[in-house]
Amino acid sequence: MTSTQRTFTPIAIAILTVSDTRGSADDRSGDALEQRARADGHRVVAREIVVDDRYQIRRVVSAWIADAAVQAVITTGGTGFTDRDVTPDAVRVLLDREIPGFGELFRQISREKIGTSMLQSRVLAGVANHTLVAALPGSPGACRDGWDGILHDQLDVRHRPCNLAELAIGA
Repeated sequence: MTSTQRTFTPIAIAILTVSDTRGSADDRSGDALEQRARADGHRVVAREIVVDDRYQIRRVVSAWIADAAVQAVITTGGTGFTDRDVTPDAVRVLLDREIPGFGELFRQISREKIGTSMLQSRVLAGVANHTLVAALPGSPGACRDGWDGILHDQLDVRHRPCNLAELAIGA
């Protein structure tokens, strides 16, 4: 098999919803991410909900980063500009390397749908301990946009010329 002929490798994904108002019964954003991940053939190995508190977010995300069974962490919620929106601040300090193009591309995709309001999105992604970490907004539509416009391809080791899945699986 040449390097351009790879077989699909499922990624083990953990999903964290950050919200003061959502519970497991009405976590539509977490549901959207899980449905898309599973539809693409990935495994959702953990899923939690925490309140908008940087230390609770760090507690969960850092545990998943340290867990060899988790290859990617996706958070939803807390990426705006209110005082309660602390997800990017909580996650950024855990990263070994940030992926600036992730936020740039997400805002480009968002601009097509919400215009200049995309300026208020502090979406980010990076790598920590060979684990991909992506922080998406809390709306189901933004989660679908982030998955369909970025993660669908970038979590697939077959995507060329490069992908983020290779960082998680060590390809």
